[in-house]
Amino acid sequence: MILLTALAVPASPAMAQGLNYSDEATEACLAQVDEGDDPRSCIGRSADLCMETSEGGYSTVGMGGCLDRERAYWDGVLNARYGDMRARAADFDAAGGPGGTETALRDMQRAWIDFRDATCAFEASQWGGGTGAGPAALSCLMRMTGEQALYLDTAWSED
Repeated sequence: MILLTALAVPASPAMAQGLNYSDEATEACLAQVDEGDDPRSCIGRSADLCMETSEGGYSTVGMGGCLDRERAYWDGVLNARYGDMRARAADFDAAGGPGGTETALRDMQRAWIDFRDATCAFEASQWGGGTGAGPAALSCLMRMTGEQALYLDTAWSED
């Protein structure tokens, strides 16, 4: 992805090894979400814990590493859910649905990627090229990817 490459602050190998990151805080939060609660509140839990518990976690490189690891977690969740939904849409179309559902899903996801990238570039631009741009972009990518993954959980109408 161009945006991630251009705006991310690469963690040095030594820093990457020193981060105390685990997906557990995010997964535990999601497991405890009750009916009516907003699961989006779980986005960032693991990255925040990583920053709090890692030596140098609040440095630019530390923040970038923690945020990028949770971004990668949400990217995996998103890809799995999108794959499941795409298969469901293809089956729906093949079983006599109105047709075009799989194509509409693909087009929606592509448009969302463009929107996400533009939004995160805007958020990073507010740092005027300073060191905060990388963590700002990664925080945005993590948040928006998590939100899209969660959206795909509820996007299919059960009518």
